[in-house]
Amino acid sequence: MTNEKLVQRRYDFVVLFDVKDGNPNGDPDAGNLPRIDAETGHGLVTDVCLKRKVRNYIGLKMDEKAPHGIFVKEKAVLNNTIEKAYVNLDINLKEPPVDPTDGKKRNKEGQGQGKEIDRAKTFMCQNFYDIRTFGAVLSTGANAGQVRGPVQLTFARSVDPIVSLEHSITRMAVTTEQEAEKQGGDNRTMGRKFTVPYGLYRSHGFVSAPLAQQTGFTEDDLELLWDALINMFEHDRSAARGLMGTRKLFIFEHSSKMGNASVQKLFDAIEITLNDKSRPARDFRDYSVTVDADQIPHGVTLIER
Repeated sequence: MTNEKLVQRRYDFVVLFDVKDGNPNGDPDAGNLPRIDAETGHGLVTDVCLKRKVRNYIGLKMDEKAPHGIFVKEKAVLNNTIEKAYVNLDINLKEPPVDPTDGKKRNKEGQGQGKEIDRAKTFMCQNFYDIRTFGAVLSTGANAGQVRGPVQLTFARSVDPIVSLEHSITRMAVTTEQEAEKQGGDNRTMGRKFTVPYGLYRSHGFVSAPLAQQTGFTEDDLELLWDALINMFEHDRSAARGLMGTRKLFIFEHSSKMGNASVQKLFDAIEITLNDKSRPARDFRDYSVTVDADQIPHGVTLIER
C-alpha cells in the first residue's frame, strides 16, 4: 500500500438523520424505551449503534471479503478471529507460561511478542475494514495489540426534545399449549411497543489523518464510509425502527494533515431551526438547515451530500 492512497487530510463531518414512528435506539436498561436525556428531553442514539449500522451496510455491500471483512459482528468469537491471523502468518501460538506461585498455566492473554504482535496487528488492519476504521482491542487472546481507529463518532442528539409514545399491541397466538390453557382458549397475547412520532438527530464525526496512516485507512475506505453513512438505514429496516433515513451529510475537508480550524467553529456553522415553533415537527420539511459560510475559514472546504 502506497502512502499516496492513504488519507492525508483531516476530515470532520455532521450527519443528520431522522426517525418517524419508530424507536431509533432502545435502552435495554429502561425496558427498551428510546434513549433520552433526562434533563432536556432530547433523544439520544449511541455511537455504538451508528457504528453497527455502518458495519452492517459495508458487510452487505462488500460480502465481508478481505480487505473489507467485519471483525465485530453478530455471533463472532473475536479471539478465534485473532488466532486466525497467527495461523495465516505461520506464527506459532506459544503455550501459556506456568505461574510459579501455584504451578498452573496462565491464560492465553499476551501470546506473541514484539514483531509477532505487530505483524498480527497489520494483518488484522489489512483484512478487516472496521478495525482500520474504528480501531479495536486485539489483545484478549492471541495478542495482536490495540488499534486506535482514525474514525470516531459522537452520540447523536435530537435537535428538539422528543416524545416517547407507548402502544399496546396484540398477537393472536400463544407460544405454548400451557399458555393457551391458562388463558381459557383465548390465544391473544399482549405486548408493548415504544415509538418516537418524529425526531431529527444530529451526530458528529472525525477522521484523523495521522491515525489513518497507522492503520492503513485509505481514500477508498473513506469514500466507502461516506457511502455507508448516507445509506446505512436503507438495509436496516424493521417495524420497530419505523421510517429512518440519513437526510444530510456535511463533510469539512481540511487542506492539511493536522487540520486548519477547530471542530467547534466548523460545527457551529451548521444551524438547524424549526420553521413553525407553535407546533411540533413531524417531518424533515418542518426544519430549515443553513450553513454560515463566513464561519468556515480558509483551508477548509465544505462538501454536502
